[in-house]
Amino acid sequence: IKQKIILILTFLFLPMTSTVEDKSSLRSKFQERRFWSAVKLLSNVVLWDGIIQEDKVRDLGLSKLLNRYLLLNILNTPLGPDNIEKCKKVVACLPERWFQDLKGGSTLPELLNFSQHLLQ
Repeated sequence: IKQKIILILTFLFLPMTSTVEDKSSLRSKFQERRFWSAVKLLSNVVLWDGIIQEDKVRDLGLSKLLNRYLLLNILNTPLGPDNIEKCKKVVACLPERWFQDLKGGSTLPELLNFSQHLLQ
């Protein structure tokens, strides 16, 4: 599993661009393609839930993919329809089962920063 995690993290290269960059620039288009590839990867990683240990899936999916790569892109996307679409796609990847035992108003520790963004 460790080798697969290293391979996945090597695959993900999401360059930082400023929020004022032209959306039609090659750099911006590359960043968007990488973001959506990472979202697809997140959706595939969470499919492993129940096959391998949940803590490993959450570590790779949330701590590594979401918090290290996806959230950075989301936070640098201006608030508006594009940001909302990205957030909705990320939320759609998360298994409901992970939230069943949470008390009202709480979230998974790995989702704290993402949750704070959603509350803006």
